[in-house]
Amino acid sequence: MNNTALGAENNKKQTINFISEAHEKFYYEKLKEVRYQDVYHKALCYCLGISDDTRRNINSIYDFKTGCVKTECLHEGWQTSGSMKVVRMAFNLYCNGTPSVDDYTKTEEQVNECRQYTVEDLFCCAYAPFFWQAIQIRYPEYATYNRELYALFGGAD
Repeated sequence: MNNTALGAENNKKQTINFISEAHEKFYYEKLKEVRYQDVYHKALCYCLGISDDTRRNINSIYDFKTGCVKTECLHEGWQTSGSMKVVRMAFNLYCNGTPSVDDYTKTEEQVNECRQYTVEDLFCCAYAPFFWQAIQIRYPEYATYNRELYALFGGAD
């Protein structure tokens, strides 16, 4: 079975911006530990490396053996408002959703948790440029716009 995420990567070499040397080191080290070298895992490793808190607590956030996220980490004492944004962005890019919503049984709590994944809530912080980089890693085929190619397929701007 083909992994469609592998096909989503383009052939152009991508320049990646890191918040620090520790972030870059973490990214490349953790890429060796994940199950696949696809855009989902690359975005996950990149995102979780943004914050020192998430780097230090990576094993509370992600299970490298099963490939599952650990949503309960959002309730742990080490979390800060910034690290929770990093974790939620990583979960969203990796899972294509809001997996921690299922941690709650009451509808109001689920709605409140879902709101924590909105663009406004995630991007209103100093990590925004790095979240944008994570999105470009996850969706390389949409990170640039090729006007000529679009026109060939009948598109008009």
